[in-house]
Amino acid sequence: MSSDQSDQSDRTSLTGRGGRTGRTDRTDRPERADRPSVLGPAAGFGVTFKAMFKKRLTEQYPEQKKPTAPRFHGRHQLNRHPDGLEKCVGCELCAWACPADAIYVEGADNRDDERYSPGERYGAVYQINYARCILCGLCIEACPTRALTMTNEYELADSSRRDLIFTKEQLLVGLSEGMVDTPHAIFPGADEGAYYRGEITAAEPGTVQQERTDREKEARP
Repeated sequence: MSSDQSDQSDRTSLTGRGGRTGRTDRTDRPERADRPSVLGPAAGFGVTFKAMFKKRLTEQYPEQKKPTAPRFHGRHQLNRHPDGLEKCVGCELCAWACPADAIYVEGADNRDDERYSPGERYGAVYQINYARCILCGLCIEACPTRALTMTNEYELADSSRRDLIFTKEQLLVGLSEGMVDTPHAIFPGADEGAYYRGEITAAEPGTVQQERTDREKEARP
């Protein structure tokens, strides 16, 4: 056998019978397990029928509302002192701490004839945009006076983006027994520290509400 015939024989043994490099004798016909079975749809419907008779996990919301955890992060709330004065001092720390830029605050100075908080300043404008808010609670941790807390209210959906911007009037907690609505004078003989030490438990008898002006418009240029 010549050297040319020997090389041709080696190439034939490497490429296989058909002479195609990389091909084997395996046919392209599918295996029996790969073939579609007429029982396939029946098996799928069997899973469906089995699920029909299982216990339903659907909650009947909103007819039956699921109770939330005590420390659930829901809608925000602006708190008051026991006599009705507001705890917010307009420091804007909550707005700075918000990662979503959802809080807008404008502080203003208290006046003797129109007082909203025991200190020098109060939050004249307070807005939270719930189209941006992620309810993370970082604003609560940043508040130095515990003026801002979170409630268990979670139904905040609305059809209008404008209505998702909650104002101070919407966030401010209602009046309890012993409170007088702001603005009104500070407790006689007390200072700002007395409020934070818990020495003020209710408004002084005879405390009346002072005349209110639109300080929100005055705070804007």
